[in-house]
Amino acid sequence: MKSQSPTCAILADRHMSPMEGIRGLLETEFDAIYVVADVQSLSSGAQRLLPDLIIVDLSLVGGDLPALLQRIAELSPASRVIVLSIYDEPSLPRLVLTAGAKGVVLKRCVGTDFMPAIDAVMQGQCYISPDFGFAASAARSTQNSEMPK
Repeated sequence: MKSQSPTCAILADRHMSPMEGIRGLLETEFDAIYVVADVQSLSSGAQRLLPDLIIVDLSLVGGDLPALLQRIAELSPASRVIVLSIYDEPSLPRLVLTAGAKGVVLKRCVGTDFMPAIDAVMQGQCYISPDFGFAASAARSTQNSEMPK
């Protein structure tokens, strides 16, 4: 995916040690990677750096993802956002995409899903970790296999 022009990404997560692997993956695709650990630094960085890509951990946001993504869109309209999550609730991708992100990746699937997510999002497409579908299928399967009372 490496383009001819310099590219910039921001990685936003308060848990830095697990993010080192993600940062390593980003370094193969982007010229500059900035790591931030709070929403204020993320907003400031988005405005100052106008990154091509922002990766934000859902746990950093708290409960107001739509407000944060709206703020990012105002500060850096060309930035594309991928949300990382430990939660595999089937409704999460819709919430994340409706709020304005272009992708959502399960943290447990970063090894397989992260680079395809970056490629898709940077090409203007949306990306959802396939395991979100697995979680929905598993939940339906469990509900359907319950014994009648």
